[in-house]
Amino acid sequence: MTSLYITIDTEYSSGHFANRGKEARKENFLRSIAGRTPDGEAGIFYQMDMLERHGLKAVFFVDPMAALVWGVEAVADIVGPITARGHDVQLHVHCEWLAFAGAENPVPGRTGRDIKNFTLDEQCTLLDYARGVLVAAGASPPVAFRAGNYGANDDTLRALSSIGMRFDSSHCPGIAESDCAISLGPNDREPVSCCGVIEVPVGCIAGPWGRLRHFQLTAISGAEIIAALRHASRLNEPAMTLVSHSFELLSRDRLRINKVVKRRFERVCSALQAMHDVETATYTSRPPQAVTAGPGCRPLPHNPLRTAWRYAEQALSNTLYGEH
Repeated sequence: MTSLYITIDTEYSSGHFANRGKEARKENFLRSIAGRTPDGEAGIFYQMDMLERHGLKAVFFVDPMAALVWGVEAVADIVGPITARGHDVQLHVHCEWLAFAGAENPVPGRTGRDIKNFTLDEQCTLLDYARGVLVAAGASPPVAFRAGNYGANDDTLRALSSIGMRFDSSHCPGIAESDCAISLGPNDREPVSCCGVIEVPVGCIAGPWGRLRHFQLTAISGAEIIAALRHASRLNEPAMTLVSHSFELLSRDRLRINKVVKRRFERVCSALQAMHDVETATYTSRPPQAVTAGPGCRPLPHNPLRTAWRYAEQALSNTLYGEH
């Protein structure tokens, strides 16, 4: 049985806050979290509806850093509905919010885009603060973390270990120039012990010219996602991690539903319901296990027809809804 971790990075927009200010929290929630548009919703509530319709569970990596400007209630509005519906809440941190924190900054005077921009002690402080907010907002103590922008380093893993967290999922082998600075490479594609925690890489598939493509809802086609999961199950791969976001089914300006990506999500959910050798898992229901031996994860081989279809589908999506 291959465990699929459907991970949804769930976050308010710091860019929206910079443009619209503190008074626009409701608008920020509706655009970034609920995904409300004139044609309906396509954010976390819709995503949970679709997942549950097909008997699936997801891991919501929730960023609590907006509490620096709006308080814990802003995070509780996200955490409450997710936990009430039985999905997993884990920790996500976007350090961009520190620029707006003022006297509330847990590392006074320090700002940065990624958590890797901070010292080990500062990272411990930031992670401990963020975990505390998430728990105060109604979540169970998180055991897993993903850095905003994938911007973690080895000190991030050491900081997680020092505060008692067991898992990280910031390593993304399918993005050659990602912000991740963890000392793992593109061949590290299975859960592995690293710097005191278990690193759970984002999945990937093989692309043209020997490249890898990351396993994200907007990065590959529905056909590629489904084929990759069938491939993983045939090879008895223990785990695959798929990435999405609370706003990923929307247009770039978050004002319309992206019907191309929405259909892709629905197709994947439907296909997963019919797969008997792939099962959605969470960090609480079935935690990942570090792989210590074996041939290593062998990604879905490149298929020129599937790639051509993806290029056509992405071109249509980008033309109609803007590039993600």
